[in-house]
Amino acid sequence: MLRSVALHLLTRPECSIYLVQAYILAEAPLIHFLLSKQRIILGIDPGTVIMGFGVVKQVREHVEILHYESIHLSTYATHALKLQKIFQHTLCLVKAWEPDEVALEAPFYGKNVQAMLKLGRAQGVAMAAALAREVSITEYAPRKVKQAITGNGHASKEQVAQMLAKMLRWPDLPGQPDATDALAVAVCHAYQDGKVTASPCTWGQWLQKNPTRMMKS
Repeated sequence: MLRSVALHLLTRPECSIYLVQAYILAEAPLIHFLLSKQRIILGIDPGTVIMGFGVVKQVREHVEILHYESIHLSTYATHALKLQKIFQHTLCLVKAWEPDEVALEAPFYGKNVQAMLKLGRAQGVAMAAALAREVSITEYAPRKVKQAITGNGHASKEQVAQMLAKMLRWPDLPGQPDATDALAVAVCHAYQDGKVTASPCTWGQWLQKNPTRMMKS
């Protein structure tokens, strides 16, 4: 917008290059302010059988859905292949939508240790895909997401989906619980407004904070 106005001014004989430069300098802070108030958020609901993804755009208090989907991983023979698919698909979405931030639902604690381990790996490779593109990540506990969407940390998936549909004015939310959960994580992150307790970080920042966890050759 700023560029088009400047070009238009240059076509007018009464406008000098100095006047155009003055206009740009005057309007640049406003343009920067408007752009700084919007962001794209990729929400991820980790899973080892089905994994959900949701992309939203936030402009100040307004949030709109850009994309959502689920990927089915049961067709892959080994856990390693599932992790490879998760990494590749997450990286593909990051490249396609260029999110400013990524929000993930943290694994809940369960009695099945092996299932928890596999779920943690799924979340880890998705985080690695985002960090590889220098996109900051933030984790949210399932209860935190439910609390942010419905006001009840013990709400059911159906209640979260219903409230999410009302909040986003989107009557036809996906009939995919995992994709809906991913959208819920993204919306939860959008409404935090800087009140997030976990510190988002990039891959470089993570390495600086955890130098002892680097493998030395």
